[in-house]
Amino acid sequence: MDTPRLTARYAGILYVVVFLAALFGPIYVQSTLVVPGDAVATADAISSSPALFRAGIGSYFVILLSEIPLTILLYVLLRPVDRTLSLISAAFRIAMTIIHGANLVNQLAALQLLSGANYLAAIEVGQLRALAMFFLSAHDIGWSVGMVFLSGHVLLLGYLVVKSDYLPRILGILLVLAGVSYLVDGVALLLVPGYDVTPAVLAIFITVAELAFPLWLLVKGVRGRPQTATPAVSGI
Repeated sequence: MDTPRLTARYAGILYVVVFLAALFGPIYVQSTLVVPGDAVATADAISSSPALFRAGIGSYFVILLSEIPLTILLYVLLRPVDRTLSLISAAFRIAMTIIHGANLVNQLAALQLLSGANYLAAIEVGQLRALAMFFLSAHDIGWSVGMVFLSGHVLLLGYLVVKSDYLPRILGILLVLAGVSYLVDGVALLLVPGYDVTPAVLAIFITVAELAFPLWLLVKGVRGRPQTATPAVSGI
């Protein structure tokens, strides 16, 4: 098996790992333990299921540790189309990963506030719950900020796939639609009052693209051998 096809398969595997980990932590654990706007219910849920909350945090680490090699593999895979744009696309995804990594401190802070440690006895229970909810809300904001950066990556990724001659054009179109959806959803979550649920049409574009692209990489790989890339400024 040639190197480009192996690169595609490895990227597909990492994509699936990220997708499954995201289903568990950011989606399942978040929806199970965090009650929006209710600090008491959220604190009680986390305190009664600390192992599940910690497992959710662990899933974020799986995502973050997978994102770095995935970003590099996608850069290598699409470098033959345009080195400069592929590098910019990778930079957007790395920026998202850094933001999400730093943002994870908010979840760890919330867990610590609800840990029942002796030194926390000086703070009233209601205040501890409110502070924990504050850090969980800050985590949601940080996650949305990261997804805005991801939108830049996905938009460029889609463009590069469309321009390539070794990946289906329809996958690129789906990725462009997903990139626009990420951007609209992320900006709305951050700047539009009362916007807290992703519209179905945006969720569909994102889900279809984030499933179709990695599955294609994993099952089909690439067609033929990519041609030489457009030179990058730095020659990377």
